[in-house]
Amino acid sequence: MAENDLGIWFRSIPIVTRWWFSLSIVFPLLGKLGLINGYYMILDYHSIVSRFQIWRLFTAFVYYPVLPQTGFHYLINLYFLYSYSSRLETGLFDGRPADHLFMILFNGIILILLMDPLILSVLYVWCQINKDTIVQFWFGMQFKAMYLPWVLAIFNMVIQGGGLVELLGIFVGHLYFFLMFKYPQDFGGRRFLTTPSILYNLLPNRQGGVSGFGVAPASRRPRDQGNHGDGWGGWGRGHRLGDD
Repeated sequence: MAENDLGIWFRSIPIVTRWWFSLSIVFPLLGKLGLINGYYMILDYHSIVSRFQIWRLFTAFVYYPVLPQTGFHYLINLYFLYSYSSRLETGLFDGRPADHLFMILFNGIILILLMDPLILSVLYVWCQINKDTIVQFWFGMQFKAMYLPWVLAIFNMVIQGGGLVELLGIFVGHLYFFLMFKYPQDFGGRRFLTTPSILYNLLPNRQGGVSGFGVAPASRRPRDQGNHGDGWGGWGRGHRLGDD
């Protein structure tokens, strides 16, 4: 029964998120077990250009070295990947997996295929679409989703002494959101980003989905998101201001 429930849950994950999530588990696990050499999975420009190890351009998306000091951070990344990528794919990009994949590729290429800022850039887009949703963070803190990426950046800056990686993720997520929605809709500009037709051939729109990119919902929150808003370590339900 447990295996059957696990299979149902796994098949319920939308296709692009399912592949990204699964490969982000498989490759680090193979590296942890010593079945693959993690060095050959990371992004190394010299190896790509001089030794034609082109696969690094792909494995850098999904490989994360799981060490004792990085294991918890890796699990948090997996949660964010699954949670917010799924919500975008079943909300804003419902029925349009090619458009969702294009967003990930656009953000990932600009971020030079780094896992941490790529996940945060996807989270940032969700937070902008659902900016008035209340999310929960550690210690019972609650605030609007629009502030969550900045809270994470400050949190990592305090805990790990970093913050630059998170700021890169926020910047690229904002760049995508601005070019895709803000500039065409709020400023009347042209749409600079379009999904290549090869991605539509690979992942055709599902019947009933919206053709092309569509527009960001006026509420900035897709109706079928299930009203969840989770922060790092907060697993409660999200709600909009003014809801009972």
